[in-house]
Amino acid sequence: MHFEPTWESLAQFTIPAWYQDAKFGIFIHWGLYSVPAFDNEWYPRNMYIPGSRAFEHHRQRWGDHRVFGLKDFIPLFKAERFDPARWVDLFKRAGAKYVVPVAEHHDGFAMYDSALTRWNAAQMGPKRDIIGDLAKAARQAGLVFGLSSHRAEHWWFLNGGRTFDSDVQSPSYEDFYGPAQPSPDWGTPEYDGNDWNPRPNAKFLEDWLARSCELVDKYQPNLIYFDWWIYQIVFAPYLQRFAAHYYNRAQSYPLGGAINCKNEAFPEGTAVFGVERGQLNHIRSTLWQGDTSVAKNSWGYTTELDYKTTSSLLHNLIDMVSKNGTMLLNICPRADGTIPEAEERMLLEIGRWLAVNGEAIYGSRPWKVFGEGPTDVVSGAFQEVKRAPFTGQDIRFTTQGETLYAILLGWPKDGTVTIQSLGLSSGLYPRPISRIELLGSDAPVQCEREVEGLRVILPKGDQGHPAYALRIVG
Repeated sequence: MHFEPTWESLAQFTIPAWYQDAKFGIFIHWGLYSVPAFDNEWYPRNMYIPGSRAFEHHRQRWGDHRVFGLKDFIPLFKAERFDPARWVDLFKRAGAKYVVPVAEHHDGFAMYDSALTRWNAAQMGPKRDIIGDLAKAARQAGLVFGLSSHRAEHWWFLNGGRTFDSDVQSPSYEDFYGPAQPSPDWGTPEYDGNDWNPRPNAKFLEDWLARSCELVDKYQPNLIYFDWWIYQIVFAPYLQRFAAHYYNRAQSYPLGGAINCKNEAFPEGTAVFGVERGQLNHIRSTLWQGDTSVAKNSWGYTTELDYKTTSSLLHNLIDMVSKNGTMLLNICPRADGTIPEAEERMLLEIGRWLAVNGEAIYGSRPWKVFGEGPTDVVSGAFQEVKRAPFTGQDIRFTTQGETLYAILLGWPKDGTVTIQSLGLSSGLYPRPISRIELLGSDAPVQCEREVEGLRVILPKGDQGHPAYALRIVG
């Protein structure tokens, strides 16, 4: 098969089997923003926005923007304790099947050995090929390797430094700070969500394409994740050129390749749809990916991370899988390359649950309905904070061949739950049910099938887990 740079040709794309089955991956935001460890991963932008919290912090902690700018964090970003083998071992114990580090964030500092920019981790800061080292360790451990590029947003990301006397205006650093063009004003009616002036010019777009292809040719990723801004109108022909290049190359990879994108930047059937910090309220006919972070307030490390609970992360994973999704969970390493202890604990707790209940997750497919229960999910990006916590009355379904799983998102009141979708009157499960088994337990599960639902009584003394997976045996 040969792909041409047209949407019609790119529609030949098929989602790789590994991606369909993996269900859980690790996202990694790690870069210069990890050094100040303040605000969030947009510190490199916000530090140049007069009046912002980061701007005032920067002046007090690091000094005048003319003297100490973003470039001056590079020598402090040493990654001296970065151990890719240790990272990967943690990811495997967490039950993850793939890993996706950010190769370049909006700030323009490449975390890989690039021939297209001197501002990269192999030549400055850590002075090692972070992406290359992690790719090698991941593959040696049997994890699928992908990477993420946020280069598109660099067109406007540092434009605040143009509004006052800062080092962004110095010609000496123009190749790092970049165009720094006016950014979108998301709150005005003139901004229609997908275009404005000045548009990225041909020079920037060709550089974006060259950098994206360099990542493919150098690291052969099995997944390429793009952040949202590629959905601008002017990017469309460059997306087609990139996708044709990547999909043609990926045909020689043992596991193939896929592009993950947001906001319909790619037409349906040419890439895998992504939802940032949100979920769907329905089963999607094709695979989709939800990405979120262990912290509510940042994708990168700060000293003020507001962590989520392990239960809420697992519930998100289960909910996404029941709707034909996979979850990419972001972690926030420190500048020295260590993973915060709280994040290690969360990952290991997820891993322990998956070690017991993984058969209901990995390689599973949606059932006729995704689930039932009182908690509504608000569909779409950045909606995760609008959902109330799931309860023991919320149930999600998955299947493995002829086997059905019902996953309870908590301990039901009195240890008893009625699964309405399995009632005799629902018509969703016409076969007789011979027994129900609780994964991880040898204790018998009592059940009685009635017209209005299947009444299940869980074994006593098994409370305290984030979720409970029931195997339905017909």
